[in-house]
Amino acid sequence: MQNPNHQVESQLRRALQDSPIAEGARHMTRRQFFGRTATGIGTAALASVLGPKAAAKGLRDEPKGPHFAPKAKRVIYLCMSGAPSQFETFDWKPKLRDMFDKELPDSIRNGQRITTMTSGQTRFPIAPSKFDFARHGESGAEVCETLPWHAKMVDDLCIMRSLHTDAINHDPAITFTQTGSEQPGRPSFGSWLSYGLGSMNRDLPSFVVMTPKWKGRAEAQALYQRLWGSGYLPSENQGVALRAGGDPVLYLSDPDGVDRGKRRRMLDVVAELNQRRADEVGDPEIRARIEQYEMAFRMQTAVPELTDLSGEPQSVLDLYGPDATVPGTFGASCLLARRLVERDVRFVQIYHRGWDQHGNLPTDLGNNCRDVDQPCYGLIQDLKARGLLEDTLVIWGGEFGRTTYCQGRLTKENYGRDHHPRCFSMWMAGAGVKTGQVYGATDDFSYNITENPLSVFDLNATILHLLGLDHERLTYRHAGRDFRLTDVHGEVRQALLA
Repeated sequence: MQNPNHQVESQLRRALQDSPIAEGARHMTRRQFFGRTATGIGTAALASVLGPKAAAKGLRDEPKGPHFAPKAKRVIYLCMSGAPSQFETFDWKPKLRDMFDKELPDSIRNGQRITTMTSGQTRFPIAPSKFDFARHGESGAEVCETLPWHAKMVDDLCIMRSLHTDAINHDPAITFTQTGSEQPGRPSFGSWLSYGLGSMNRDLPSFVVMTPKWKGRAEAQALYQRLWGSGYLPSENQGVALRAGGDPVLYLSDPDGVDRGKRRRMLDVVAELNQRRADEVGDPEIRARIEQYEMAFRMQTAVPELTDLSGEPQSVLDLYGPDATVPGTFGASCLLARRLVERDVRFVQIYHRGWDQHGNLPTDLGNNCRDVDQPCYGLIQDLKARGLLEDTLVIWGGEFGRTTYCQGRLTKENYGRDHHPRCFSMWMAGAGVKTGQVYGATDDFSYNITENPLSVFDLNATILHLLGLDHERLTYRHAGRDFRLTDVHGEVRQALLA
């Protein structure tokens, strides 16, 4: 006969196994376990090592703030997805006019790899630009006739002709420029800034993204949300995309029959439930969810005011061009970008597509240039007039350059260009930038860099420096090591700084 004490013990064991406490323990992750430990003995231990201030915050990572006095507080990044041709924008190669349809010398290519789209060609004929260049401004910078509005503001720009990258195809290349790695999964540039510097406006996200329509090549490269994702950083640092039509942000409006008071009461109840769970398991993502719900509630008022252009003077609308009031255009996006940084949004990114011109380049690139040319000019002049350019950094560029040789059929009026990672052009303007200069140089074929090579890591390190961040110190512990935007590379280029 079974011992009564053993029987009671067995019943008690079964009851404990089926209890909510045991169920929670079985489903507890390693991260949650250490998170809960941190609220008890772990926190006490941390206090002795890190000091009371760090222990009071717990184990959750907090924005670190600038490492030194910043020149820039905000960034507007104009990303030309698809890779603009440097031959038809900022890198003039007049000697190529005498080399039309001649073979690219082997000594220039020097065995460098090319894409599979042109590797099967029997010839690599040189394609001079059909467009003319001229010198402009006090700096005498050379700008293509495709960008007449840029020509008016060259003294406001720092044109960089010597960017280079290892990536030769679009997705790894744009992922690299935006996250510092060709492999997906890393935090985006804007997420690093949101994490490192925090928000300056409690009613709007610190990182906002726009993806306007375009008039260039119709078959454009896809844009994946991971380009503005937070990767392994806390999720509140990811970019928030403003839509071109309808509600700027999905699900921001209250459903029919739900007024603002009801929404507030509902959020309060949900926040209480989430807070209880956060206290139980110590998962920082739960607290991030609470903060995101609250941000969405505040955005219900802030976003409609942001997108209401009725108070903008006609003179300002005229600056940005005829598309300034057409939702979903690059012009309208640039105007919204100014309104966002005016409200102290930390990082605004505009992706403009259609720059991947393997054929029909003169027509498609001309259309894309008309999309962006005047709005870029209007944005810089508007920021300058309002005193915002003094502490706002504006960046323009794509993921790589284009080849000097033609892809497909070549005529003097029509041609295409393949991908070229060895050199490409970008520009910066605004806070802390030494403007009115052209930095770097390429050979007569814009195939190799001859002066001041500038890697993407160097550029990103310099941008972070302008924001008061040491790129070697802005790190996040993940998978057993410290990660950063510039990986283990990057040099701040003092020549780019005012």
